[in-house]
Amino acid sequence: MNRLKAYSTGFAALVLAVAGLIVWKFGFWMLARLILSLGFLGLTLMLVFFLALTVYAESWKYALYLLIPAVLSGYATYLSITWQRPEIIGGIIALFVFGLIGFVWYITEPELGLIDRFRSAESLEREGNYRAAARKYEKKGNYKKAREMYEKLEWLESSAWAYEKAGEYERAAELYEILAKKQEDTYYWKEAHELWKKTGNMGKAAECLEKYAREEPWFWEDVAKMYEELGNRDRARDAWLKALEYYREEAKEEGVFWEDVWKYLRKAGRGR
Repeated sequence: MNRLKAYSTGFAALVLAVAGLIVWKFGFWMLARLILSLGFLGLTLMLVFFLALTVYAESWKYALYLLIPAVLSGYATYLSITWQRPEIIGGIIALFVFGLIGFVWYITEPELGLIDRFRSAESLEREGNYRAAARKYEKKGNYKKAREMYEKLEWLESSAWAYEKAGEYERAAELYEILAKKQEDTYYWKEAHELWKKTGNMGKAAECLEKYAREEPWFWEDVAKMYEELGNRDRARDAWLKALEYYREEAKEEGVFWEDVWKYLRKAGRGR
């Protein structure tokens, strides 16, 4: 770490020394010209690269978005190298700065329209624009109101997320269970498992992890351990047998899991 700090300090000192030498020999504006030329050149090359990618992908909409700044940056590069029309260079810099601010502002709430960005969550809710209202409530940290909006939209996953953020883990876990059954996606069983653990309901947590392990069998060991902690010897034994079956198949293919196979044989036998 000290070596990295020393290298960074040395590099910064070298840059400052070169900049000072340029100012001493050629004046400040030569330094400004060099910085602007290299900066715009790098920006132009980057924009052209991404423009080429979008054209290759036939994404014409984004290609158009990139074409204009690429042309402006190329023109600013030419003006900086030849040191012509500094007022135009300044205007292009200002345009890029405002464009960057606008882009950052947009990506913070990309699903909101221009007018909705200036309206309150309450007014959007009264209008029935629950999606925009939910995003506004989220931004304010009011997750209880956000989940109300998502429930009105019947967006179960977003509702579960909002319940979780609001600290209502039990309801969030229930919604993830509903999602797991409805969408037949085992990912939601794992989410429900984690949330039931937060509520202290280890029985429900074990049941959800068991359902998750049916698709992701390397979790059978964790299932077995949970049931052992709960004192449910029969279900623990069943889980150890499932873990044994999984690692036995893995050992046949990979040849490196035989130690685990013997361990699970002993565990399964203990439950008899």
